[in-house]
Amino acid sequence: MTTDSRTLTDSDPGPGPDPDPDLVPVTGIVGLGTVGEAFLYLARRAGHRIVAVDSDLDVLARVGNRLKALAKDTEEPPVVLTDDVAALADATMVIEAVSDDLAVKTDVLRRIGEVSQAPVLTTTSTLSVPHLAIASGRPETVSGLRFLVPPGPAGTVEPVPTALTSPSTTNAVDALIAELGLTRVEIGAGPAADATALVLAYLNRSVAFLDAGHSTRDDIDTAMRLGCGLPTGPLQLLDIIGLDTAHATLTRLRQQTGDASFAPAPLLTRLVDAGRSGRKAGEGFYAYDNEGRHITDEPVDRSTTVRRPVRTVAVLGSGVMARGIAEVTATAGHPTVLVARSREKAEAALAAIAESLTHSVRRGRITAQQKAAALPLLTPAADLEAVADRDLVIEAVAEDLDVKRPLFSRLGTVAKPEAILATTTSSLSVTACAKASGRPADVVGMHFFNPAPALRLVELVRTDETSDDAFTGARAFATVLGKTPVTCPDRAGFIVNCLLFPYLGAAVDLLQRPGTDIRATDTAIQDGYGYPMGPFALLDTIGLDVSLTIQHRLYDQLADPEHKPALLLEGLVAAGALGRKNRKGFRTADRRRSSTL
Repeated sequence: MTTDSRTLTDSDPGPGPDPDPDLVPVTGIVGLGTVGEAFLYLARRAGHRIVAVDSDLDVLARVGNRLKALAKDTEEPPVVLTDDVAALADATMVIEAVSDDLAVKTDVLRRIGEVSQAPVLTTTSTLSVPHLAIASGRPETVSGLRFLVPPGPAGTVEPVPTALTSPSTTNAVDALIAELGLTRVEIGAGPAADATALVLAYLNRSVAFLDAGHSTRDDIDTAMRLGCGLPTGPLQLLDIIGLDTAHATLTRLRQQTGDASFAPAPLLTRLVDAGRSGRKAGEGFYAYDNEGRHITDEPVDRSTTVRRPVRTVAVLGSGVMARGIAEVTATAGHPTVLVARSREKAEAALAAIAESLTHSVRRGRITAQQKAAALPLLTPAADLEAVADRDLVIEAVAEDLDVKRPLFSRLGTVAKPEAILATTTSSLSVTACAKASGRPADVVGMHFFNPAPALRLVELVRTDETSDDAFTGARAFATVLGKTPVTCPDRAGFIVNCLLFPYLGAAVDLLQRPGTDIRATDTAIQDGYGYPMGPFALLDTIGLDVSLTIQHRLYDQLADPEHKPALLLEGLVAAGALGRKNRKGFRTADRRRSSTL
C-alpha cells in the first residue's frame, strides 16, 4: 500500500540564508517504533533532513502529531513521513529499526538496497549482523548498532561492523554517531546479552511486585531510583524500552534458558494485549502527551493533620547508621539524644558526627552555621530512660531480632504514650518489633539508606496494626528531614532489597559459566543502562558478607527460588572475601586502575 508522502515543516525560516540542501544530511529511518522514533528525534535535533518510513499508518499519524507539537517552539528541517520505501532514494544514511524478526529485517534490507546506495545501520539486538548484511545483497554497506536502551541525547551506542563492512560505511557510521551527539562505547555481544538478561529479569520482577499489590507504581520507581542511584525506575524504563519489546525479549529468554524468572509477568502481558506498549503508544505504566513527555499525575493530597508532630528525637545505637540518622535529625534542628551501651560509646559517636559535619561543610553540603547549630542539639546517653520525653525513638542497633525484641519490650514502657517508635531494620520483621513493644499501633519501620546524611530515600513500613497517627507523623517527619518517603509492606526486603538482590544473585550465578568477564559485565550495565555501577562492583561496595546475610534472610522469609543465596557468594565469604572493606572481592584487585569504582 502506498500513500502520499507527508512533509511536516516545523516553522517558517528565520532571517538569513537557508542552508544549502545539498550539504544537509538526509537520514532515512525505517520503522517508527521505540527505537526508530528515538533516532528520528536525534537526527532532527542534529539538523538532518529526515525521511521516515513505516507501514503502519496509525504509527505515522502518531509520530506526525508529536512532530507538530514539537514544531511550535523549534526551527528544524522538515520531516517526510511515508509508507513508501522508495522515498529513501536520496538518503545519505538509512537506519533500519523494524521488528527483530529475521524474515522482516531481510525483506526490509533488500528493499532498501533496491532504492538506495546509502550505508545502512541495522539496530538488531538478537540477530546476526553478518547474516543480515549478506541477506541484504549489499554486505559492504551494512553495519550494526548496539544499544541496550533506545538512545536519547548523549546516549551510548556501539558500532558493530562486520568483516565485509567497507571503510567508507564504517566512517559514515562514526560520523553519524558524532553528529547525533551519541557516545561511542565498547560493550560486546556476550556482555550485552548478559546485561540485558540481568536487567530484564529485574524489570519483570518489578512488574510482578506491582501486580501483587506490594507497593504502588510511583513508590517502586522512586525507591529504586533513589535507593540505587538509577537513572530511571524500572516501570518507567519499561515504558521507554517498550512493553511489547520487553515482553518479546523475556519470552525469548524464557524459551532459550528455561529460567522461570524470564516468564513475562501477567500484568506485563495484559498491558501489551491492551495495546499499552509504553511511551511510543502514549500509554504504558504511565501516560504520555503528544510530545512523548510523561504526563504528571495529580499530586497526592497528604494534607492530613499530623496529630503526632515530632520535635524531639532519640536514636538508639552508636554504629554508622545510628550516627548518620542522628546527624540528619540534629542538622534539621531537632534536639537529639543518642543512646549507646556506654557513655564512652555515646561520646565517641558524637565525636564522629562532629567530624562528619566538618566534612559536610568542606564539601559544601551544609554551612558552618548549620554545623554550629546542630552540635548543641546532640546529647550522649547510656541509659534508656533518656528517651522518656522524646516524640520519636529510632532504633538503629544490630540487625538481629534477638537484640531488637528485648529493646522494643523496654521501649514499650519507657517511651511516653504518645511517642512514635521506629525501627531502621532493612530486612527483618517490623511486626515482630511492634509486638514486642506491647503497643504495636505506635510502631513503624523507617529504613534510612546509608549514608543517611547523603541519601534521600526512606522506606516507611506500616504494619497491619500501625495507627494512622503514628504513620502520618513518621511520614511528615521524614519529609521535614528532606527525605523522600515511600510506603512499603512489612515484607522481607521491603522494596529495594527485595528487587535488588535477585539481580545481584543472578549476576554471581553467571560466574558458574566459563568465560564470564566480570569487568565486561559491569561495564555493559553501566554503559548500556546508565547504572552508576555494575552488579559486581555493587556487591563489593555493599560487602559480600552483608549481601549474603540479606540473601539468606530474604530466602528464609519469602521462600522464593529467586532469592536463593548464590553458591559462589557463600564460598567467597567462607574464604574471607568481604569486598571493598578488606580488599578481597569481585573488583577489588583492579580498584586502583578501574574507573568504575
